[in-house]
Amino acid sequence: MNPISPAAGLSRRARRRLVYALLLFFALLAAGTLGFHLLEGWSLPKSLYVTVTTIATVGYGDFHPTTGASRAFATVFMLLSIGTVGLLFSTVVQGVVQSEVLGTFGHRRRARVMKKLTDHYIVCGAGRVGQRIIRELERAHVPFVVIERETRLVAHLLDGGAHVIVGDATLEETLRDAGVEKARGLAACLSDDADNVYVVLTARGLSADLHIVSRAVEDQAEPKLLRAGANRVIAPTIIGSQRMVQALLRPAVHDFIDSVTTDSLDLNFDQVKIAPNSEYAGHKLRFTNIRSELDVVIVAVRRADGDMIFNPSGDVKLEGGDLLIAIGRAEQLARLKESARGGTGVLPPHPLVSE
Repeated sequence: MNPISPAAGLSRRARRRLVYALLLFFALLAAGTLGFHLLEGWSLPKSLYVTVTTIATVGYGDFHPTTGASRAFATVFMLLSIGTVGLLFSTVVQGVVQSEVLGTFGHRRRARVMKKLTDHYIVCGAGRVGQRIIRELERAHVPFVVIERETRLVAHLLDGGAHVIVGDATLEETLRDAGVEKARGLAACLSDDADNVYVVLTARGLSADLHIVSRAVEDQAEPKLLRAGANRVIAPTIIGSQRMVQALLRPAVHDFIDSVTTDSLDLNFDQVKIAPNSEYAGHKLRFTNIRSELDVVIVAVRRADGDMIFNPSGDVKLEGGDLLIAIGRAEQLARLKESARGGTGVLPPHPLVSE
């Protein structure tokens, strides 16, 4: 359950050197076998035996070079084999030592970095669903930690510099190592519903305010995950089937939603919270600059008490604590967020009129 670095195991450079050394060794083995076969007329198995004896430097016993040419060949071959075997041995030793040393320092460095993380996200499981979540988090440029027990699944994440913990996400110790008490959200996307329930239960016990989203493999797992403490439960199979039906019956609607979710139109959905001291608080939607200047569309407004207003009219009055579901370009959404949380100096002066 420790953070691992790209030095865990042999590094790419060490593996490449090892491959080259092995190729050189087998090429030398083939050259020696062929040389003794042609110079002495021995059979290939006998030539291979003498070649291995020469490389191993154990001395000749029942077979040895008899002609001047074969002795000269054996002399040169011994010198080459000593260098090749030495290179192969040093490559293996260097790779192992480098792995241990850098692994130790990498572990300590990543442990220090993770202790400083706050308001980050935790992804439990780096399978097919988890990897898609990781890509989206990377694209959003938000800090995150991945927990995965299968080391083969995290190799490419380590190359990208991601914070990865190899361990069991259902254990309290592992979640603490990932900084669950200081995290903003957690995605439980393991391939087994029972494991996801354990993750949700453990995480909720460690952090009451943590926003938890869990994957449900089977439909009947959703209520169990909600009772365990998940804020949201997503069933990829259900969502996938709904998208397929939508693409079949309403292809234009599907294409639009797909364009927004994949950023091909440079549009994004986002949620924006209105702060009590925001210039929008206490004003009707029509008297703000959200539509006129920022060119952002408000799809819905969720009140602080959970009441949802879809397609709000211009007469809807915004209050502190409201959550705006908006669609627009990334730059405009960023300006909207800045103004919504009471920021200044982002928007040009714009008189807000209230009634």
